[in-house]
Amino acid sequence: MRRIWLIIIATYLWLPTAAQTEADNDTLGAAPAQPLPYPQYIQHRLDSIIANAPLLQVSQLGLMVYDLDADSTIYAYNHRQTMRPASTMKLLTAITAIDRLSDDYRLYTSLYYTGQIVNRVLRGDLICVGGMDPAFNAEDMAAFASSLRQLAVDTVKGRIVADRSFKEADLLGEGWCWDDDNPQLSPLLIGKNDNFVERLAAALAAEGIVLVDSLLPAAPGKTLVCHRTHNLDQILWPMLKDSNNLYAESVYYQLAASGGNRPAKASHARQYEQQLIQRIGLSPANYKLADGSGLSLYNYVSAELMMHLLRYAWRNKKVANHLMPALPVAAVDGTLKSRMAGDYTRGNVRAKTGTLTGISSLAGYCTAAGSRNLCFVILNQGVLRNSDAKAFQDRICQALCTPGNVSLTPPPAAVAKTNRTIQVSKRPKVTTTKKKNKKRKK
Repeated sequence: MRRIWLIIIATYLWLPTAAQTEADNDTLGAAPAQPLPYPQYIQHRLDSIIANAPLLQVSQLGLMVYDLDADSTIYAYNHRQTMRPASTMKLLTAITAIDRLSDDYRLYTSLYYTGQIVNRVLRGDLICVGGMDPAFNAEDMAAFASSLRQLAVDTVKGRIVADRSFKEADLLGEGWCWDDDNPQLSPLLIGKNDNFVERLAAALAAEGIVLVDSLLPAAPGKTLVCHRTHNLDQILWPMLKDSNNLYAESVYYQLAASGGNRPAKASHARQYEQQLIQRIGLSPANYKLADGSGLSLYNYVSAELMMHLLRYAWRNKKVANHLMPALPVAAVDGTLKSRMAGDYTRGNVRAKTGTLTGISSLAGYCTAAGSRNLCFVILNQGVLRNSDAKAFQDRICQALCTPGNVSLTPPPAAVAKTNRTIQVSKRPKVTTTKKKNKKRKK
């Protein structure tokens, strides 16, 4: 009888342990037969996950993991195979733009007038000059109308003219699908809509300013009424945290215009991206770059290229200072808010997601055992259910972040204070600036 009770107790104690081991194996891959040193235990985990992933029997994978502290590759799988990146393409756009543009770079939308103001009547046109600022909103539009009112104008005898010369006329990107939720690539947008002139007319009416369309001779110069601006960080945040395609394309065309190109074209932005690719030691001829958001089906990159970009961003203080705070953080915010809530991934994984039909990707940074800083790129292609790819990516990140048999450390929360990649950041305060009444000739 005593022996029977001992068997029952032993079985009871063993069951949870066995269940936990099985759960760990599902997430981290099969445990090694004997303890392995870093980074071999990570390599073993990834080998096991890949070998036992049903997803990879019917789809493709490009994977690369890099130790930023040791400056060496930990793991590579199809890392040179070109694949579609989906929204992880925004990393290439952001890193190139931050690298090229100044720290105080701002996006401008401006209101000018021609002619003269006499007895509260403006005899001339209002000219709206667009700089493709996707953050321009109703408050900014109201400021335009208010600034004109402050010039003691109650009647405008002229037209509202939209100056869209900032960029090329195409409103869609190369290789975009007609049935996607595509943004309109206009330099003059308000609330994602290309009805700027109508909205300004309504704002003027709200200020009590009467607009009389009059065919007057063109005046020789124009006078600034108001600038409304947003800085680059205010654009990068929704671009990366929320994967906003319009904001990404705006940054793409800011990059395109940075060399004084007017109208700015997608081909100009690609030239600057190709120059950066060459600087980080790769050949631009091996990749196809089409747009800034990743909506295009013509984009083809590799895990190796994306990894080199992440490495460059990490080592470039200027780029890191703008990029890191804008990346989604696992179980905290953005497109990773509902993913990877485990003890070792929550607040630790900071990465850009990417999703299109048949495509899922994840690329960014995390901290492994021993406070080692890693960057990783996971490109899944030919995926019928994106939930399967996301679960696979989450397992990879869990395997990277969870301590192994040898290097046992506290969860990443304990080292967050000293690790710049996992510091929790706040959304940039949305502030705008305005300038008035400066004379500028055509």
